[in-house]
Amino acid sequence: MQFYLVDHRTPLGKAIDIWLLVLNLLFVGVFVAQTYSVSATTEAWLWRFEVGIALVFVVEYVLRLYGAQNRLAEFTNPYTMVDLLSVLPTMAVLFLPIPVIIINIGFLRVIRVVRVLRFYRFTQDEEFFFGTVSVGTLRTMKLLLTVLVIFFVSAGLFFSVEYRVNPAVNNFGDAFYYTVVTLTTVGFGDIIPLTWMGRWVTVAGVLAAIILVPWQAGKIVREWAHREKVNVTCPQCGLSYHDPDASHCKACGHVIYQEYDSRQ
Repeated sequence: MQFYLVDHRTPLGKAIDIWLLVLNLLFVGVFVAQTYSVSATTEAWLWRFEVGIALVFVVEYVLRLYGAQNRLAEFTNPYTMVDLLSVLPTMAVLFLPIPVIIINIGFLRVIRVVRVLRFYRFTQDEEFFFGTVSVGTLRTMKLLLTVLVIFFVSAGLFFSVEYRVNPAVNNFGDAFYYTVVTLTTVGFGDIIPLTWMGRWVTVAGVLAAIILVPWQAGKIVREWAHREKVNVTCPQCGLSYHDPDASHCKACGHVIYQEYDSRQ
């Protein structure tokens, strides 16, 4: 079980990987669709769809714990914790008493946005169901995913705390528009937070964007900068990555061409 849940090479492993990715996309799509005004019939079908996918994720979560060699380490794994948090709101609505649900419905709505973090599980290594990518490509994918996650989570949280009191926020699209305009520093001002929680969600989104995006982008830039250099570390000062024709360290002058030649 553990093998096929992380396998990307065998036909069964690829099928499981693709199926889980599709379910993740549908799960996120259901969350977005539920923020719009739809008919009672459509709303009922969306709820059934959400419950069905959530039950699949519950089975996946149990199988991951059951098949893990170290179940405590698997339970505390950040990806596994996200898997658990992503289905808690749906399971709570199913099994908690009605008064408790009514009291905590706002809290449950906030938790549901962590579902998008499940996509990070698919970027743990360079192997995917369609093949193997380079480290640089994987980092670029993680950067793009981080930008989308920041936008999505910020929009979901902003909608959850503003839609009841803010006439300009009627659905997820309005919240996403506000988030993109705000985090990109355009700031048209047509939508503004009316609650203190909405203001803090905005602050948290801006801080996450200015910390996480440059941090991951810096890794890509360093990779590109070192692409034409040789990964040799100077034994004298510890400086890594030197020009291919360098015979001495540019920092301390120590001879390094022997180390480079030994790697040929």
